Amino acid sequence: MRGQQAGSDDGDAVLADALAAYRIALGPRLLAGYALGSLAHGGFSPLVSDVDLGLILADPLRRTDRWTIRRAARGVQAGGSTLHQRLSVFWGTPATLSGQAEGGRFPPLDRLDLLENGRLLTGRDARDGLPRPAPGDLLVAGARFALESLGGAAPLRHRLIDLAASHGRPHNDATAQIRDPARLVAQGPRRLTKVVLFPVRFLFTAATGRVGTNADASEHYLAAGRAPAAGRAPAAGLVAAAMTWRTQPPADQAAAVTLLQNELIPLYVQYIDDHIARLHAEGQHALAGGFRRWRARILA
Repeated sequence: MRGQQAGSDDGDAVLADALAAYRIALGPRLLAGYALGSLAHGGFSPLVSDVDLGLILADPLRRTDRWTIRRAARGVQAGGSTLHQRLSVFWGTPATLSGQAEGGRFPPLDRLDLLENGRLLTGRDARDGLPRPAPGDLLVAGARFALESLGGAAPLRHRLIDLAASHGRPHNDATAQIRDPARLVAQGPRRLTKVVLFPVRFLFTAATGRVGTNADASEHYLAAGRAPAAGRAPAAGLVAAAMTWRTQPPADQAAAVTLLQNELIPLYVQYIDDHIARLHAEGQHALAGGFRRWRARILA
């Protein structure tokens, strides 16, 4: 517990540095700043966690806001520790967060996190009256994120950047890592735990309409495995192990590879099949087709 608190303190220090930069960059337009993610709802691990910051700016949105936000974030990321490099900033105005205007960067899943868990760090709380994202919006946003970040359907520009950075062999090809667990383990615990736990979190949000924290989503998944119906949690052992890997890398990498070989593809097939049905029910047939093609690539 003491180690977790020390890690959270380090994460809060990054948020403090970021807020100092944004106070200068935005001045009085910065209405409120919030800790999001595991620094808000608990479970922060300096080994694997991102440092998530939410900003609410005064309306109206300006054309230069995106550049201002990015420039300040890059300054913080470049000037500090590994945790500083993991800073991720979500931002919007009351109008964009309420759906009255477009712009900003606050996808539905992160907007729900702001409403449910956001921890106010500076300014006055500006969340009153903001609407909750609809369940269908959460499903579609999560599915698009998964298909882009894990299913190999990222925009071409992102894929070319990854290809150039990895000298011709894309190191973030999650589908290849799912099919080759030794390659996934070699990426380290941060990548490993994200690839294992992301589908568990998306399953939880789709089923409950709530933010899929690692702890809540894993417990929900493992509880399904304890239910009488067989096969409801085909990756129970892997999910439990991944929760321990968030704070301590696998002590026996060979055993970790074996566990991944046995349970990772069944976990993804479970997740993809669940979401194909849900996406069709939402009328998102093209997105469901992308999931079906992703399933075929994993099982090829």
